[in-house]
Amino acid sequence: MSDYDGTTPISHHSDDHKDGPTTSARRVIDLSHVIREGLVTYPGLPVPTFTPHLTREHSRTVYAPGTEFAMDIITMIGNTGTYLDSPFHRYGDGPDLAGLDLSTLVDLPTAVLHVPDAASRGIPASDVARLVANCNLDLAGYALLVHTGWDTRFGTPEYGSGAPFLAEDAVDYLIEAGVALVGIDSLNIDDTESGGERPVHSKLLAAGIHVVEHLTNLGSVPTTGARFTAAPPAVEGFGTFPVRAYAIVA
Repeated sequence: MSDYDGTTPISHHSDDHKDGPTTSARRVIDLSHVIREGLVTYPGLPVPTFTPHLTREHSRTVYAPGTEFAMDIITMIGNTGTYLDSPFHRYGDGPDLAGLDLSTLVDLPTAVLHVPDAASRGIPASDVARLVANCNLDLAGYALLVHTGWDTRFGTPEYGSGAPFLAEDAVDYLIEAGVALVGIDSLNIDDTESGGERPVHSKLLAAGIHVVEHLTNLGSVPTTGARFTAAPPAVEGFGTFPVRAYAIVA
């Protein structure tokens, strides 16, 4: 078993090119929660269950001596762990998971809004504007990830109430800026305690901007310079599915 923790540098070396550059280092930062049986992602939603289809013991009667496999069934709602919302999640005529352009999900330039000590639950446009001004950014095509620190409560009852979210004026700012994706390490990108309206989801997904919720470990990602990936499987007729989200820092 590897001792690699997902955040330490990885070195790649080839002896086939001794006369040229041979070593590069990068950090691959895992931003996804582990999915396990019984995991509570969002209070009230079904938890995942695991069922064996073919056990290792039974497979020994099927395959040649010394060969065995395990095949298992996972039953879960798409909103499990760290997941991505496609427009189809909100709009019946929007692209589903199979209709997403991979170029808008993979290796995106990334800006992280670090606001673990935010003064209010709703993260306003002024915070995003300050990030843009301080770093001289053009957010077109970017993944904008909101680091609130709420992920430290994931899996506990405290995670489900009082969670930070993205204010509606921040959404308008990001749409105007042309971002490709918006992520947050909180219960929801909308305020789930203000009634049934979901203006953040509604506006972002109508604009074709992907939403990733329940991220974790964003405090390990620099404000700028990382590249973000969060690609779900290409499932037709489905709007939401878990992703293995990660950032690469060169």
